[in-house]
Amino acid sequence: MSKSAVTHSGRVALVTGASSGVGECIAMALAENGARLVLGARRKDRLEGLVTKIEAAGGEAMAVHLDVTEEASVIAAFDAAEERFGTVDTVLANAGINVDGPATRITMDQFDAVQAVNSRGVFMTVREAGKRLIAAGPEVSFRGRVLVLASMGGLHALDGLVAYCASKASAVMLARGFAKEWARFGICVNALCPGYMLTEINQDWFESERGKKMVDSMPRSRLMPVEGLLPSALYLTSDEGAYATGSVLQLNDGQIV
Repeated sequence: MSKSAVTHSGRVALVTGASSGVGECIAMALAENGARLVLGARRKDRLEGLVTKIEAAGGEAMAVHLDVTEEASVIAAFDAAEERFGTVDTVLANAGINVDGPATRITMDQFDAVQAVNSRGVFMTVREAGKRLIAAGPEVSFRGRVLVLASMGGLHALDGLVAYCASKASAVMLARGFAKEWARFGICVNALCPGYMLTEINQDWFESERGKKMVDSMPRSRLMPVEGLLPSALYLTSDEGAYATGSVLQLNDGQIV
């Protein structure tokens, strides 16, 4: 199902937040399409099963401890990737967290934690990738593909998600800013903005009675499957995506038009 007309053969792809949900799904698809995977997450132990699954299917993968809020951890992950596979030319900046509820009840520690992962973490991850791609020279940098996993909340204000939406708006603008700065090096940086999907972050909410009513009120009365992101994610991280940079693609199943 995740096979694509595009290929990722020869690519080295680093995925943050790869231990579950969107990160795990896209990582598996990248591996199935020929990329060698560097799987990063704070919960490294949860990555071992995904490594085994990828290798059992004939792919290559490694797990690294990666905390995107710590610069040393980001650098160490890229170092480990280079030592085994060579320069990382494909990045999915996917790690993200959320805190919901009325803005008046969100503590500053909670607000800062969301920004640290969803905004600052994206900046450090993408910046490190760009540094190394540029240093490697044009033959490598012109293959550079960076996909920032943002959210439709980065484009629209969503109820009870002030901190999250602010962080995702930052992620969108980071993608656009990096795209403009690195266009001359051939590095393509884009943002993907999904709608509501069932993931670990929101599972409890959408299984509650209020969450179910929210889904029923959507134009199509459904949540978008994570797999719905794969065609776009695979294209934007492939050689065929060479002319897409600075793009912000919203995929929300008509939840907000």
